[in-house]
Amino acid sequence: MSAPRGRRATRRRLGIWAQVILLAVICVVWIYPLLWIVSASLKDSLGVFSGGLGLIPDAFHFENYVRAWRDADFGLYTVNSVVITLGTVALVVLRCALAGYVIARRTFIGKRAVVAVLVATLFAPHGLTIIPVVELSDLMGLLNSRTGIVLALAGTGHVAAVLLYAGYFSRVPRELEEAAIMDGAGFLRTFFRVMLPLAGPVTATVGVMTFLAAWNNFFLPLVFTFSRPDLRTLSVGMLAFRGTNSTDWSGLAAAGTISLIPLLLVFLALQRYFVEGIAGAVKS
Repeated sequence: MSAPRGRRATRRRLGIWAQVILLAVICVVWIYPLLWIVSASLKDSLGVFSGGLGLIPDAFHFENYVRAWRDADFGLYTVNSVVITLGTVALVVLRCALAGYVIARRTFIGKRAVVAVLVATLFAPHGLTIIPVVELSDLMGLLNSRTGIVLALAGTGHVAAVLLYAGYFSRVPRELEEAAIMDGAGFLRTFFRVMLPLAGPVTATVGVMTFLAAWNNFFLPLVFTFSRPDLRTLSVGMLAFRGTNSTDWSGLAAAGTISLIPLLLVFLALQRYFVEGIAGAVKS
């Protein structure tokens, strides 16, 4: 009996080690492009190509970051990206939380049709909306302004965020709302004082998703800042490293690394709440 048990234990350990090795290989392949960008940001322009797939630079050129930050105005672009992204996150969270709350807790005529239209917009190409958005922003005098970029980014569907909030609010006990109403709280006070604080994990999830999308968005900030280069975001500012006949690849890699740092910090800080928010939207 002991021999078969020993063989089974050995096979189990070998299976675990095989899984560990496979996952390690997948992780290396997954993060290699990121590591290569960081490595390229520390090389000179010739070393980016002569180094091949190697990650260790022959010499560390930290002046690439100085050139990206100071000469290419990435300090200004970082401020623009932070202001635009935080404004977009705040508007998206407020709007999607209110919409999800109404869908989950209120009964009104055409509710199913509204939900069906929201879901249908998930399949609409993003390029279809750019022209009317730009024309409407121009009529309102919002082109070439941070406010216009924020409203354009926050005004898109964000259907996934609405459904996340709706799924979470639908499972909150109604006794909490009834108790707030008995205390004299109205609709908005019940929402802001009771329901929204309970949806903290979902808010973190929506915040992370919106932060990533707004920070990396290229097309809308590009269109809105054609005549105002000082309002460019980091993603648009990377065009400064591409000339008519040549591209500053080491400077571009340094700029890309700078733009990635805030994303990594935000995700690492909120990853636990991100997972809890996804789980909380599908269970009580």
